[in-house]
Amino acid sequence: MDVARLTTARGVEPHAHHPQQHSEEHTVVTVDPTVQLRLLEVQALDTRLDQLAHSRTTLPEAARAQELEALLRTLRDDVVLLRTKVSDLDREVARVEGDVQAVRARADRDRARLEAGQGSSKDLVGLQHELTSLARRQSDLEDAELEVMERREEQSTLLEATEARLASTEAELADVVVARDGRLADLASQEEALRDDRRAAATGMPEQVVKVYERLRDRLGSGAAPLVEGRCDGCRMPLSPSDLHALTSKPADELLRCPECERILVRADTTA
Repeated sequence: MDVARLTTARGVEPHAHHPQQHSEEHTVVTVDPTVQLRLLEVQALDTRLDQLAHSRTTLPEAARAQELEALLRTLRDDVVLLRTKVSDLDREVARVEGDVQAVRARADRDRARLEAGQGSSKDLVGLQHELTSLARRQSDLEDAELEVMERREEQSTLLEATEARLASTEAELADVVVARDGRLADLASQEEALRDDRRAAATGMPEQVVKVYERLRDRLGSGAAPLVEGRCDGCRMPLSPSDLHALTSKPADELLRCPECERILVRADTTA
């Protein structure tokens, strides 16, 4: 079982050119170098888990599915509106056709009476005038009927095109959803495997180390980094010669902190 020894001492003083940092008492933690190595493994697994989480929220298939769902809402609204317009125009065409038929029937009756010579001369003259008026009325109604039918045909054509686009968009969305769900399932499978690996890597790790690591990771995005060629691989800042000497002079089992970013540092010789 890994054991950490805790003692209180003054840690490496933060540099004056970092006003966000301040001098404080640090708890010095001594941890077996193999635990430090596993801490880097945990960090690598956490980084990969963060990447997978980011991938889940930025899937192209998910973005496309949202676009298609928004388009479908618009198309469905358009279809309802166009169907209503076509239905209204159908009723208008029927109404105008009824008016035309009524005028034609009246003209046929008047024409029959006129041809039969029924009534007085005055009545026959009145019938002739009424036939002329009915002819104008019928012409106006037929023009109106033609205009309504043209509008109806235009809206019907637009409705058919919109319904076809709606159907194709629904089909595309179905395909995209399948692809999206497949990607999400794959990411979930990878995450499950990584979480299993992380649990194994973190098993037996001292609670004090875990608390420090998690706090730093929440604040900085990563809690531990290797010390590589005189710099912290977390913040990538080169350490001053005095800081580097102070850190590398400490015992191998002492948990180091970067004086620049405060991440936990694991020395190269620990990882060798």
